[in-house]
Amino acid sequence: MGAPLGTEAGAATQEHLAELRRLTDTAGGLVAGELVQRIRAPGSQYYLGKGKAGELADLVREREAELVIFDEELTPAQCKNLEKLCGVRVMDRTELILDIFATRARSYEARMQVELAQLQYILPRLRRMWVHLSRIQGGIGFRGPGETQLETDRRLIGTRIAELRRKLQAVARAQATQRKGRRGRYRAALVGYTNAGKSSLLQTLSGSRQFVEDRLFATLDPSTRAIPLGDGYEALLTDTVGFIRKLPHHLIASFRSTLEETREADVILHVVDASHPGRDGQREVVRRVLDELGLGKRPRILVFNKIDLLSGDDLLSLKKRVASRPESRVLYTSATKSSTLEPLRQELKGRIRDRLQRISVEFPARAGRVLSALYERGEVLSRSQEGTTVKVVAKAPPALVGWLRTRGGVRVVDGV
Repeated sequence: MGAPLGTEAGAATQEHLAELRRLTDTAGGLVAGELVQRIRAPGSQYYLGKGKAGELADLVREREAELVIFDEELTPAQCKNLEKLCGVRVMDRTELILDIFATRARSYEARMQVELAQLQYILPRLRRMWVHLSRIQGGIGFRGPGETQLETDRRLIGTRIAELRRKLQAVARAQATQRKGRRGRYRAALVGYTNAGKSSLLQTLSGSRQFVEDRLFATLDPSTRAIPLGDGYEALLTDTVGFIRKLPHHLIASFRSTLEETREADVILHVVDASHPGRDGQREVVRRVLDELGLGKRPRILVFNKIDLLSGDDLLSLKKRVASRPESRVLYTSATKSSTLEPLRQELKGRIRDRLQRISVEFPARAGRVLSALYERGEVLSRSQEGTTVKVVAKAPPALVGWLRTRGGVRVVDGV
């Protein structure tokens, strides 16, 4: 069951069809057929031309399909007309993605974010979709806010939307407090197209178990892990929700607080599936979303992942293409080959060292906490002791230097 539309020709159309098939599979559906029409402008009645719409209805009956999915966003009127013509439920790409998010959300915050996006989507479509949300059943397109028995009355849905926004703001404030505790530690955020391998990278780099699945939007909730970089250095690495072509704007708005982890990161690791035939288009999608979120100017490292799926010649060709249009920094990795991750570790460690300040610190020998902090969060270059006074020359991050200045009996001299 599927009815993807597109004005793109050839390879682009096939790529969009393949992605819609994967979305349908992720939602638990089985594709029974496909239909494509190139049009200059969408028709107001069916989006398709009348003849092609009739062909779609015939295909639905022939394949005994139960659902039609469009790769474009439909108006409520177009959905209503198509459902009447085909005799089955019709949904668009936006609704399909929202449904997938509803099944994938695990945390309290993610569930609220998805519910908010769904309610904002259905608000102008109430007359077509449901008489009452309590009638929602199982299956694609029927999961999410209905399970909480929400009334479909516009006034009550508006009240629920306002309530969800207040709760999400409270969660965002709590998360901001948590992030304050991470200040002074180097933070990196993994962003990229869905299924680019971000969670696999985090798992391999951190050595901790992450939920990894070869499906779109396998994880929605951000995960942060400490990544050892060698020589006592470490970075906090956060995996974020994957992006996708035509990501519903309701979702971008709802997940804005989740993406604050990216906003406060010292560097963004833009992960690209090097083996995907549409990798250039996927890179552009992520770049546009980052720009929309106001993150386009953040320091960034381009990470081509899954290079183990490329032949030697294909990898060489990719490197030559990238070299002809150089980014600030480009790395090539595979989560299944830990040796390919060493350049990434060294890059992060180098960036941390570049931020360190050279200082001289004098403090009482009994101030063991000061010495411990210098070893754990800085780089001790020399250490000596005269009587009860310890003198340490070290490189330290700005946050540690600031903390040292607040300690009684501690003398800090810069640039020694």
